[in-house]
Amino acid sequence: MTIALLIFIVLLLLQVPIAFVLGITTIAYILLAGNIELMATAPQRLYSGLESYGLLAIPLFMLAGELMNSGGITKRLINFSKSLVGHFRGGLAYVNVIANMLLASIIGSATAQIAMMSRTMVPSMEKEGYSREFSAATTASAGLLGPIIPPSMLFIIYGVQSGASIGDMFMAGVFPGVLLAITFIILIGYTGSKQKWPTQRRALFSEIISSLIKVIPALLVPVIIVVGILSGAFTPTESAAIACVVALVVGFFFYRELKVKNLPSIFVNTAVTTATITMLIAMANLFGWMLSFERVPQNIATWMVSLTESPLLFLLIVNIFLLIVGMFMDGIAALIILVPIFAPLIANYGIDPIHFGVIICINLTIGLLTPPVGAGLYIASSLGQVKLERLITAIWPFLIASLIALLIITYWPSLTLWLPSSMK
Repeated sequence: MTIALLIFIVLLLLQVPIAFVLGITTIAYILLAGNIELMATAPQRLYSGLESYGLLAIPLFMLAGELMNSGGITKRLINFSKSLVGHFRGGLAYVNVIANMLLASIIGSATAQIAMMSRTMVPSMEKEGYSREFSAATTASAGLLGPIIPPSMLFIIYGVQSGASIGDMFMAGVFPGVLLAITFIILIGYTGSKQKWPTQRRALFSEIISSLIKVIPALLVPVIIVVGILSGAFTPTESAAIACVVALVVGFFFYRELKVKNLPSIFVNTAVTTATITMLIAMANLFGWMLSFERVPQNIATWMVSLTESPLLFLLIVNIFLLIVGMFMDGIAALIILVPIFAPLIANYGIDPIHFGVIICINLTIGLLTPPVGAGLYIASSLGQVKLERLITAIWPFLIASLIALLIITYWPSLTLWLPSSMK
């Protein structure tokens, strides 16, 4: 097991894709341990990790996001946000956060949002006098809202792994996502007043109404998802399929920017992204099986229980542990591996699994912006054309704001649980 762990660390340092790291480490463990008979069951473990109806929602939500983006949703969300807050000092930074918050209710993926918004917002903010590193840091940080505000890919995977209701997880992410956006807005307001950022012309009331009317069709997708799940009309997976239909109708007939010739590339992008995530889920399940065979989850659980009997202190330890894990491992892989470890523990401490699901997903999402493995950092650095070290320096205030929001969410459970409980 020690040699397998060393192989895991070396492959991570060599920046091998995390799916291959997990698979190679597991196969190396089987060969080094001499348990060749386990090799025969490895394909079954790969398949069983994907044998869940709930996971079908992931490619469907991704398809809906691709359809809406190709249909002109991004620029309309940005224009609507500009009409609301563009006239404030640091208005484009506010626009960045609000547009990401609206986009999160459609896409549900932090890396997709960071990539999409980096191409649009970083050049626009730089033209208005913002530094390129701050523009990229704002865009990357606002992308964290993607996996928190429903629909969320991480919430779907957590629900499948833990047995928690995916619909409840979606509702539980609303207020934490808004809180995270508010902390970023407060930080931007403080920085803007200190650095005397530029202001823009206040939009006329008629311009606000016009941009609102244009953006309403785009917002039909998240509204239908939330209302449908709350009313019991359909499951989260079924809502994803309906969102695809609505996205097609909006793109073809309302905005008229979605063309038939765009569909092949949209389907290919969805298939490639889904295949990447599917492979990661399968390999993470295989890696988790190796850990279970070595009783690693049981040993970690026993160790953590021995540290404290206080649920409050336990949550603090878990947050620190998850933040460290997020620095070195992809969030999806970490989620699949860690949920079986923590599931029995939270029951012992009387922690609600929905509340804990939001905590673990936010922790691992923050890991996207922490070196050395933070994928969000590399995406924003590449597409925003900012040196990585300058981006890391600029992003620290946003990480501190994220940690403050995380602590509030951790120790104020009703913020997370009120909406799903009141909707039942």
